Amino acid sequence: MRAFVASLTGTSLEWYDFAVYSAASALVFGKLFFPSADPLTGTLLAFSTYAVGYISRPLGGFLFGRLGDVIGRKKVLVATLVLIGTATLLIGLLPTQAAIGPAAPAALVLLRFAQGVGVGGEWGGAVLLTSEYADSRSRGFWASAAQIGPPAGNLMANGVLAALGSLLTEQQFLAWGWRIAFLLSGVLVVFGLWIRLRLEETPVFRAMEASGDRPEAPIREVFTTQPRALVAAVLSRVAPDVLYAMFTVFVLTYATEQLGLPRGKALAAVLIGSALQIVLIPLAGALSDRWNRRRMYLGGAVAAAVWPFVFFPMADSGSWGLLVLGVVVALAIHSLLYGPQAAFVAEQFTPRLRYTGSSLAYTLAGVIGGAVAPLLFTALLGSFGSWLPLALYLAGTAAVTVLGVLLGRDPAHDEDEEYTSPAKGAGRSPGRMIKETPGR
Repeated sequence: MRAFVASLTGTSLEWYDFAVYSAASALVFGKLFFPSADPLTGTLLAFSTYAVGYISRPLGGFLFGRLGDVIGRKKVLVATLVLIGTATLLIGLLPTQAAIGPAAPAALVLLRFAQGVGVGGEWGGAVLLTSEYADSRSRGFWASAAQIGPPAGNLMANGVLAALGSLLTEQQFLAWGWRIAFLLSGVLVVFGLWIRLRLEETPVFRAMEASGDRPEAPIREVFTTQPRALVAAVLSRVAPDVLYAMFTVFVLTYATEQLGLPRGKALAAVLIGSALQIVLIPLAGALSDRWNRRRMYLGGAVAAAVWPFVFFPMADSGSWGLLVLGVVVALAIHSLLYGPQAAFVAEQFTPRLRYTGSSLAYTLAGVIGGAVAPLLFTALLGSFGSWLPLALYLAGTAAVTVLGVLLGRDPAHDEDEEYTSPAKGAGRSPGRMIKETPGR
């Protein structure tokens, strides 16, 4: 359970940092760092920096994913937490374009890049931190700890921004209020480090050390020996990333600029949906341990393709209640995909290449999925003035994910059990460690 808490806490704090940037991109960065006579153009430029955080993730995946299979899960997770927290803290101190000119958006892009590198190395390790301590037959639930991080972080980020928005005037919020949300990251990171530094390495990595079976070139091995696994894992992540970008990031822009709703009401809709996800994601992960994980994932992908065609007419009615309902259902569908996703991706790869493979899949999918989604949503809406292209785009990404799931494999429980057996290790067996510290 300690590992579950460490994974949940760390990813929640890191996703708080990432989510507060995402919300600020939709609400304030266009005005402060990319001022333009056309609000939509400013928002488009702000979302371009949002995309940088996804584009830089593969660098984090390559760097930290490799290190996770070579030097260990724990050390890498401490490094990613420090990197993201420092970048977020510096964003809160960054002067705007009005103060220092073009250097402001340039520095913003650089810090966003650093955030993305950290997140790129975080996810794979957070998944393994819990799933490698637990029985592989309950991997769906334990691995979902890392999946709760994004909605929990999103909930904290939007909650802080909503509180600031209600306590401050629009002028105060734009002048300095938004910075408070970023500066809080420093306090949160200290707490996260305290949790993670108290953990031991996972049984699987200790077995790798004991047997001398750590890979020397894990990136090359993944590409040469497990290409189908990598493709399946990458494609399976595309629709969840795009769906999440729509209903936690772009929906703020759509609700405020297209529907004319107040910023506070738009944030509240996302907050409600995110709060429910904290329960729904681990529930979906647990259900995937009882049912066939791939079939459950396929059902979620089909629902993700259909729901946008229902959501947009509901939202366009102008009713805040219907907007909330639409966002809640969308994020519930996302939970069906996101809850089992960590386990599905991790079990595509053999234990000795699992950190590298999972990190590469996570980061490469982010580039073709979540990175460009807000940009494409904004561009499509600006070009066509209709929600239909947005819905068709979401349906297309769902089809990509269906293909990925079909290419994937079902869990191979014997891999972990054989790998951590006494014959594989030395001295006290990692297999006994799992039994003695279940779910740690």
